[in-house]
This record gives sequence, structure tokens and C-alpha cells, in this order.
Amino acid sequence: MAVVEVRGLKKHFGEVAAVDGVDLRSEEGEFLVLLGPSGCGKTTLLRMIAGLEHPTEGDILLGGENVTGLPPRARRIAMVFQSYALYPHMTVARNIEFPLKAQGIEAAERSKKVQWAAELFGIDSLLHRRPRQLSGGERQRVALARALVREPTVFLLDEPLSNLDAKLRASARDDLLEFQRRIGITTLYVTHDQVEAMGMGDRIAVMDRGKIRQLGTPEEVYHHPVDTFVAGFLGSPPMNLLIGPDFLFGFRPEQLLPEGISRDDGPRISLTFHVNRVEYLGSERYLYGHIQGFEANKIIAMLPGTVTLPLTADTDHRFSVAEAQIRYFAKDGGDKIPPQPLPL
Repeated sequence: MAVVEVRGLKKHFGEVAAVDGVDLRSEEGEFLVLLGPSGCGKTTLLRMIAGLEHPTEGDILLGGENVTGLPPRARRIAMVFQSYALYPHMTVARNIEFPLKAQGIEAAERSKKVQWAAELFGIDSLLHRRPRQLSGGERQRVALARALVREPTVFLLDEPLSNLDAKLRASARDDLLEFQRRIGITTLYVTHDQVEAMGMGDRIAVMDRGKIRQLGTPEEVYHHPVDTFVAGFLGSPPMNLLIGPDFLFGFRPEQLLPEGISRDDGPRISLTFHVNRVEYLGSERYLYGHIQGFEANKIIAMLPGTVTLPLTADTDHRFSVAEAQIRYFAKDGGDKIPPQPLPL
């Protein structure tokens, strides 16, 4: 295992700053997620750590050693891409064995390592098959086994589950986390999927336009966003934001509840919520509308299926939100600010 650290890392493509002064340090054995929209620089950052891109500026350290100028093969890093890049003409065993053969390891030792990695990922019965005979989840496991067989100190995973269907992706997340916990290798995982990030990461680095906007546990980045970008990017639906006279304030859709719904979260602010549309999703309902006095701001309330209060479109209802759950942001720049008197 090794700690991954980058200091002042930049990568420019012409005048475009894909990564713009990133400082980041993992913990040993941590599952650290790089989360952000397409084009935010997360994959470029991962590729620089792997040695596939050379930084314009800054340093990369693995286990305390500066590896900025070292080629990928000298970094003891394994990377799994969105496309698993398996050799179609080779069996699973030969695919897993390939990096060991390239390193000149003897055949007997290669065979032991292939068997070990295949058993770890539960694919030892598939060693004779070719990639076209495997499911998407099985191909993913082969790619992970091929990466692990080199005994790397760091795993770099670039959206490895994005090619799987939704049901398989959920089970693959569980499998991947189980494998990572078992082997204890420091892992950096790139995704644009916030569900993956929240469900898998020990910590999440939220990226936007080449910078890390916030680094914290899933609970920290969700409940205590440092700015309006993080507040709006995390959560589905995202945080509701209302425009005050000199600031913005917001709360999560699940925190806006009909009055009378008991929650032990302190004093509550009462609001009149005009419901424009109701969306029934089985386990929950989404209510779309606006708060009286803030007609320009679209609001969503997310009610669990246990709340059976009849609510229909084009009606007004009294709702409330806990004072402690309201977040405040500067109107200029969107950074988090201390609580302000609410214009309600």
C-alpha cells in the first residue's frame, strides 16, 4: 500500500487548464473518489498519477517518493479503464498473465499468480474462456485481476462500471468494494455518478473546471457543501436554492416536509409551498412548485412513501424545514457563509 499525493499539479492543453493547481493526499488503503461532471479534469488527473500524461507543473508522490518523471512501469500502479481493453484472441488466463510475461517472470510463478488473482475475483472457473464468452461483470473482474496480478501499491480506476447495465452496476459496486477492502490497496476511483461516489468512497474529491472544490466524507460533502456548485451537483434532486436580498440559502428536498410530520431536529421554519406537479415513484413522491414569496425559484420536496398525506397539483400547503438544515451562500461566487436572517 502507498499514499498518493499531488502538489500544485497543473496540466494545460494549449490555453486550456484541464487540471489547475490541484493539491490532494490520500490515506493509506483509502478508497478515494474523484467526482465531477464531464470535462472537469478528473481523468486527466488520474492519467498524470499513472504516468500516462506529463504535468505542466507540480509534483506527484507515491509512498513519499517523487515519481513525477518516472514512466508508468516504474510506478507500481495498476489502472483499469472504462473499456477493459482485454485481448479478444487470448483466454482469460493469458489476459491475466500478460503483464507478468512482459516483466519476464518465469512460467511457474506466472501460473501461481494467475490462479491466485482469479480465485480472489471468483473467475477461476473462467480461465479457459475468451472475452467474448463473458458477461460485462465477468470482463470487469478479468480486467481487475490482470491489474492486481502485478501486485501494485495503488489502484487507479477510471469509470470501470460505466459499461454495465444498472442492475449489474449495483452488484459490481459491492463486489469491487469487497475486493478493495480485502486487499487493502489505496484506490483512486474516477466517476461522474454521484451514487457511486456516495456509496463507495471513504472520501470524495468534488472537481470542477480543473480544481477540487471540496474534499470530505460523503456525509460532509452532502450535508455541508462549501459552495453552490457542490450543493447543486450532489444530490438527486439537488439542493433547493432560494435567492435572498444579499445571499442565497438552501435545503435538501428531503428536508422540506409537511407541517405536523415529526422530526427531532430542532426549531423549524414554516413555509407556504405551492405544488405545481406531483410525481409518484412508488417508494417516494416528488413535489414540484415554489415557496410563497420566492415564486422565481423552483423547489422540489421529496416525500418518503410513509408520508401518505393527500397532495395534489395547483394547491397550497404548509411545509417546514429545520433551521439547522438550512445552508447559506454568498450571492457573489457562491461560497458558504454563516447563517443570515431569513427574509421569510
